[in-house]
Amino acid sequence: MSLPTPDPSNPGPSPTGEQWTIAHGGFAATIVEVGGGLRLLTHDGVDVVAGYDTDEPCQSGRGQQLMPWPNRIRDGRYCWGDTVTQQLPLTEVELDNASHGLVRWALWELVEHADSSVTVGYRLHPQPGWRHHLDLRTTYRLDDSGLVVTTTARNVGRADAPFGYGAHPYLSIGDTELSEVTLTVPANQRVEVDERSLPVATLPVEHTEYDFREARPVGSTDLDTAYTEIDGDADGRWRVSVAADDRRVTLWADPAFTWLQVFTGAARLHKGLAGIAVEPMTCPADAFNSRTSLVTLAPGDEWTGTWGISPG
Repeated sequence: MSLPTPDPSNPGPSPTGEQWTIAHGGFAATIVEVGGGLRLLTHDGVDVVAGYDTDEPCQSGRGQQLMPWPNRIRDGRYCWGDTVTQQLPLTEVELDNASHGLVRWALWELVEHADSSVTVGYRLHPQPGWRHHLDLRTTYRLDDSGLVVTTTARNVGRADAPFGYGAHPYLSIGDTELSEVTLTVPANQRVEVDERSLPVATLPVEHTEYDFREARPVGSTDLDTAYTEIDGDADGRWRVSVAADDRRVTLWADPAFTWLQVFTGAARLHKGLAGIAVEPMTCPADAFNSRTSLVTLAPGDEWTGTWGISPG
């Protein structure tokens, strides 16, 4: 049997699968099938997040969802519920860590699609290093303020399950040099890490280069830094702002998120569109071992968290 001759004019499917677009007012966003992540967010045609093109694979975690844990697990090993050690695949091979969960490359299903909102879902089944069943749902909605993202995780299995959530959007800085970008992070503590980017201590930010409680330029500071003890506003949400010459973008999160990560490396190394990753998280790295801020989902339990992005 002969195979069909490839058509050079046909680029084939996108590396990130189906593309679901939503719009409201001057906002537009694109959600992708691979990982159920956020590929684009614009306002009046200007990038609000530093995304990527349809024919590109997702790189540097741009817009991905990180479940059932964000960040890293040391050696991919942990114990849960008994004395049997679980061994996850090492997806950060150079540092011998299991990184950013199990769903960032999974194919998410379209649950509902309206003009200004889209809901995607994924059933996380047992696999090497993971024994549990979770139903995951994420709704991306555009309103007058910008993007609102609500995720739920429901334990549909028969045993308690560990759970953590993170999201990995990059807030766009356009053509502004990273050193000149003004950053505001209302957090009082930051995590010190070892050579494998795993936690060794939680320390005050006061009198250190990691203190962005008052808005100031990034300057020469390199951040791949987890923060906690985050000060919320009157509405209970905390807000991190990134301001460049021609734009200001704010990421907010509700009280379900007691941690966040700020990453400047992609912009510093000029990888893809220039942006600073601001990642709302429910727990820090290696929470499956430390149990720090780790959520335990009993059978039938559901976790819900909401975060969003607004220009200005």
